Amino acid sequence: MTLTLLIKRFYHEAWNSADNDCAREILHPDFDFRASLGPTRTGPEGFIRYMDEVRAGLPDFQCNIIDIVDAGHKAAARMSFVGTHQGDFFGVKGTQRRIEWAGGAFFKSDGRQITALWVLGDIDTIKQQLGVTAGNDFLNS
Repeated sequence: MTLTLLIKRFYHEAWNSADNDCAREILHPDFDFRASLGPTRTGPEGFIRYMDEVRAGLPDFQCNIIDIVDAGHKAAARMSFVGTHQGDFFGVKGTQRRIEWAGGAFFKSDGRQITALWVLGDIDTIKQQLGVTAGNDFLNS
């Protein structure tokens, strides 16, 4: 399976449909995940825990692929992210406001599964939309 197809499954099935079985299938057991929202996670279960944390604040969170540049075992995707702020997120209780921000995602693959992902999102835009002051972080723990 090409990395582009893995990326599409990752976003459309694992993230947007909250399909944990898909995440377990397409993410390598040693999957290395680094997010601009704060945490570093390892393996499919670590990533699933991250998805649950994001969905606690943004239950309808969606990832939208704008472009993918695939170089074989490495790829980059230009993304937009959107969700309704219904729970604690960046230390702010749910406002019921829809928030949206842009980002980039950098993938590595072994040709069968995604082995690494580094996501860089526009955190300042998130904080502006939530009215967050300096010092608050995503997980608040």
